[in-house]
Amino acid sequence: MKRRVLFAATGLLGLSMLAPMAAQAQAQDNKVFRFVPHANLAVLDPVWTTAYVTRNHAYMIYDTLFSEDAQGNIKPQMVDTYTTSTDRKTWTFKLRAGLEFHDGKPVTSEDVVASLKRWASRDAMGGILNTFIDRYETPDANTFRMVLKEPSGIVIDALGKASSNVPFIMPARIAATPGSEQIKEHIGSGPFIFKADEFKPGALAVYTRNPKYKSRTEAPSGMAGGRPISFDRVEWVIIRDPQTQFNAIKAGEVDMVEQPSFEQYETLKKTEGLKVDDFSPAGLQFIMRFNHLHKPFDNPKIRQAAMVAMGQQAFINTQIGVPELGKLCRSIFPCGTVYADENTGYFTGVANPAKAREMLKEAGYDNTPVLLMRPTDLASIAKIPLVAKQQLEAAGFKVDFQQMDWASLLARRAKKDAPAAGGWNAFLTAWTAGDISNPLAMAMLNAKGDTGWFGWQNEPRIETLKATFARAATEDEKKKIASQIQAVAFETATHAPLGQYRQPTVVRSNVSGLLQTPGIPVMWGLKKN
Repeated sequence: MKRRVLFAATGLLGLSMLAPMAAQAQAQDNKVFRFVPHANLAVLDPVWTTAYVTRNHAYMIYDTLFSEDAQGNIKPQMVDTYTTSTDRKTWTFKLRAGLEFHDGKPVTSEDVVASLKRWASRDAMGGILNTFIDRYETPDANTFRMVLKEPSGIVIDALGKASSNVPFIMPARIAATPGSEQIKEHIGSGPFIFKADEFKPGALAVYTRNPKYKSRTEAPSGMAGGRPISFDRVEWVIIRDPQTQFNAIKAGEVDMVEQPSFEQYETLKKTEGLKVDDFSPAGLQFIMRFNHLHKPFDNPKIRQAAMVAMGQQAFINTQIGVPELGKLCRSIFPCGTVYADENTGYFTGVANPAKAREMLKEAGYDNTPVLLMRPTDLASIAKIPLVAKQQLEAAGFKVDFQQMDWASLLARRAKKDAPAAGGWNAFLTAWTAGDISNPLAMAMLNAKGDTGWFGWQNEPRIETLKATFARAATEDEKKKIASQIQAVAFETATHAPLGQYRQPTVVRSNVSGLLQTPGIPVMWGLKKN
């Protein structure tokens, strides 16, 4: 009897000791957030590439001068105050006090200017802004000034650009790296510190809370406002297989999967302990990009034939497969946005292989293979190259289908070599609506040849129209010019728009505070209960 009482007492004592330990362990786990990004993080330089996974990594560690709120308004972020001269040619910006890089050095106006110059060397909108700038001035450590050659209405829009490429601010010594080369250090002034010593490409990226981060005091809104951090550590867990992603979040081994496969959409909605959310309701657009340097797509007539071969519905059905998430749209500017225009001439968005064959014959196509790249490990777009291959072949193209992981595709698309020497002819990807709803921001409209976006189109008419757009005084004028830009884009076949879609995310039920953004999964505002 005494022994049973003793055992019972011992058991109660054990439980009373274990309870606080379990609570402490749970509290510690709530300070760690495990996130599965949509792709492997291989490139860490957000200026060198437009890859979204790199942009998302950059938002963890860098800060921006301005940010876009949930209503699309541009708000100061690192900037405290700014003024413009009466003639609108001199813009003076004052940084917030106390901004500090992760290496302990203060953020200065020299860092800002160096960062903006590097960004403008690669970004389409930054390049347009740069044509207006006569000079930068840095009257003191916290003040920088833009002196323009003539007034421009895009200054704040460009500095507050939310997506690729983003004008992130980094130390001047790092920003001195030419935009054509990748940076080797990753030091920002943002809410998290990148743990380079724990980085395992293809497996894990680790970020720790920046204890010296100077958050704004306003409530978070989109990418703007305060950036409250609830986690001491964020782990990006690279899981490429969709079923393994599903098993991991169902078991509570990870807290969020950025882009679960569309096949799992209905199952995820019904799985206990999970909730499907959508932080980017404006959605995305599939596109196919042509390499304008090499045969056969150095011929605009052959590019047009490829455009006519493309049918959007097949891309949506094959990749999405959920009617409520897909939408047909012929415009290069997403339907539902300000400059959307479905007056697209020969491009109907409906596959017409017979017509494409006629166009190929007229263009003198000589059966040169189209080297088409497919990323096998990026579930959100892995199927669309299969559709493109089928539609191109149906139209009479010979296709050299090259399969690789996304990181390898990103590296290969930066090569200007001939396809047989390691280059390429075409690839497919997806862009968030915010990135392609303005002709100055759209990478595919960066038509400056060798210094333009991958594909390297050289089309002065597009650049001239963009410059005119940047000087437009009214919205009606901008809409007219945007339509003219689209007309030239279709005439020269810059790229093929292949349909719109939404890409929901999935989080554990105990996660709250997911912010609505232009397609960017941010770790501030989030909590685990």
